[in-house]
Amino acid sequence: MNAFINFAQPQWYLIQTKARQEARAEEHLRRQQLECYRPVKAGAKGAEQALFPGYLFLRMAPTDSWFPIRSTRGVARVVAFGPAPCAVPDALIEQMRQRLAEPQLQTLREGEPVRVQAGNGELQAIFLCNDGDQRAVILLNLLQRQQRVSLPRERVARLATAC
Repeated sequence: MNAFINFAQPQWYLIQTKARQEARAEEHLRRQQLECYRPVKAGAKGAEQALFPGYLFLRMAPTDSWFPIRSTRGVARVVAFGPAPCAVPDALIEQMRQRLAEPQLQTLREGEPVRVQAGNGELQAIFLCNDGDQRAVILLNLLQRQQRVSLPRERVARLATAC
């Protein structure tokens, strides 16, 4: 491991914004030619929903002046532990970007036939509803009875229709 740290190398930092002013802070920081990242996902009815409400990430060199940042509209403060701002690893920002870029899970309708990955095979079931963002509730025929089962959403897929 190299103990030398290049202080001129730009790094990501966490910025706390004023209440519900993430977009405003991002806009004004970008006007200052600064690189920002505000992770958002599609919320209800297609509206943007901040992944970290009240925060955004800012990329700059540690030797750059922080004074313009602190007085930017929408910015409350630079998150720091002690006197210096705490850097966020580049790998973490990249992971967030990749995860948010992944295609969203398909929307299924109540009563729609689905296939379920079970071990090495697949089962057929009926989709009932989503159980949060990560799980689905299905109706599965087990031992001559229909059972409600909640399982990870990625194991449920739309049943392919024959042509």
